Amino acid sequence: MCGIIGYIGNRGAVDVVIEGLKSLEYRGYDSAGVAYSKGGHIDVKRCEGRIRNLEMVIDKSECDSRVAIGHTRWATHGRPSVNNAHPHRSGSVVMVHNGIIENYTEIRNIFENDGYEFSSDTDTEALCHLIEKSNRDSDIEGAVLNSIKEIKGSYAIAVMSERSPDRIVCVRKDSPLVLGIGDEEYFVASDVPAFLSYCNKVIFLENDEMAVLSSDGVEIRDLHGARIFRNAETINWTPSMAEKGGFRHFMLKEIYEQPRAISDTLRGRYSNESGDVVLHEFGLEESMVRDINKIFIVACGTSWHAALIGKYFIEDLAGVPVEVDIASEFRYRGALVGNRDLFISITQSGETADTLAAQREAKRLGAHTLSICNVVGSSSTREADAVFYTHSGPEIGVASTKAFTTQIVSLYLLAIAFGKLRGKIDDERSRQLLNDLLELPGRIESVFSSEETIKEIAKAFFKADDFLYLARGILYPVALEGALKLKEISYIHAEGYPAGEMKHGPIALVDETLPAIFIISGDVLYDKMVSNINEVKSRGGKTVVISDGCRDDIKKLSDYCLEIPHTNKYLAAVMSTVPLQLLAYHIGVLLGCDVDQPRNLAKSVTVE
Repeated sequence: MCGIIGYIGNRGAVDVVIEGLKSLEYRGYDSAGVAYSKGGHIDVKRCEGRIRNLEMVIDKSECDSRVAIGHTRWATHGRPSVNNAHPHRSGSVVMVHNGIIENYTEIRNIFENDGYEFSSDTDTEALCHLIEKSNRDSDIEGAVLNSIKEIKGSYAIAVMSERSPDRIVCVRKDSPLVLGIGDEEYFVASDVPAFLSYCNKVIFLENDEMAVLSSDGVEIRDLHGARIFRNAETINWTPSMAEKGGFRHFMLKEIYEQPRAISDTLRGRYSNESGDVVLHEFGLEESMVRDINKIFIVACGTSWHAALIGKYFIEDLAGVPVEVDIASEFRYRGALVGNRDLFISITQSGETADTLAAQREAKRLGAHTLSICNVVGSSSTREADAVFYTHSGPEIGVASTKAFTTQIVSLYLLAIAFGKLRGKIDDERSRQLLNDLLELPGRIESVFSSEETIKEIAKAFFKADDFLYLARGILYPVALEGALKLKEISYIHAEGYPAGEMKHGPIALVDETLPAIFIISGDVLYDKMVSNINEVKSRGGKTVVISDGCRDDIKKLSDYCLEIPHTNKYLAAVMSTVPLQLLAYHIGVLLGCDVDQPRNLAKSVTVE
């Protein structure tokens, strides 16, 4: 939702924090700020907009500091403005905060009745006043501990005080914080890329833990003040993995990284000779898998589309009934979850608030929980009974690409493992399914050779006001994902529909200005899709077909027909996704949109 970084060490703290904020700007970018200690006084600089605006209001010659905290914001309370930007100050205390203080109105009313004046519309300022009031009678660590007892909600905070200007106090609850351990320098951030160019030793804070950073090191405590000892982990990502690598945008780079990401997700997790998927990689026991009654898959946004595709995999290959829910709906519908059910949460960041809440509810109801996630040590992975990491690497672009395709691959592996163990598929079938998967990265590479054709399609239709995406069966969620990508990246209205539903409403939208994107594979539904193309074409609509077999009948009906390599009916979902990602990207670029950081969106939605 928002980005936090703090630093203590021998470098120029403001420079470190500014660079860290640039690495976190994908988490929020409507305002930013930094606070730094200087001669016992803490200066605060804030701005509306991007980090480059913040750099313009800081006089580097006046901020030779070794301690600083910074924040890049995505608004939840109060419109984007300088006053609503973090860090917030109350007297001698400054702080940055991710999350939501649910009872901030009550706290605010108490302080206003006592004569306090609020300078912002944020929930954070209420907590800042609480800490400042307590800091008058106790040290900053005690003040933070006393204050968080008064609040309800989710938070990750980093606090500095002029009474203790040589330290940073951090606490987390349901919003991520990670510590970086360098050579006589220490970091706190909401995500690893913020300090990865300086150190790769990290400690992930758990819920209800406090960390105190000073020049002497890092102390972790529980909320009663007791010390906690935890070894640092090594992160193997390199700083270059989080850079654009010569591509114009992160999104394009990450689209092109998909063959590598899929290969990394596969590595060490299968035996092509035996046709076995290593079930241990999912953290699941064979006896539990054989006893499963039902599977629930829950996710948000793009991950939800992956879940819908996974339903086809698992039901067809493993014979286990699957329910798929949008996470924000799951825990409010009274789902009938039991102790013989498997609950799968799919989340790129592992911090999505709705998905975490659904996972916790399923666990409370007795289900065995599995997290499919990209971020090691994230909240979802720590709280789940079992974890499968997608290994797609850092995804900086807000609109998910490589995380989506590796989620699909993860579910495909899971379906094979379950199908084999439950006797639904034999060794030969399993080996063939795995062989198709091993060939997938190379087939995706060949799609990139069609990028010039995709650019032509983008140039033909980027001025359209609406798009319709139509598909059947396992490709229907791909239509949903294609429409979502276009909406996210270009701000053009787009809808994904099952093609069989077109005559039940969407056909009313068809005229000579409407591009309809058809995603087709050569299966039993082929002839029905040809009929749908006819229906659009006869009403003057523009038709674009993406298919693993552009036959003559389709070519005659299409304004554009993009042929992609053939694979099995399951992996066609991945193959069809890649050209749709490229189409959304090029339309967004043609329209001059910020494709890496679309307006109003953030990478990790850590509030409901």
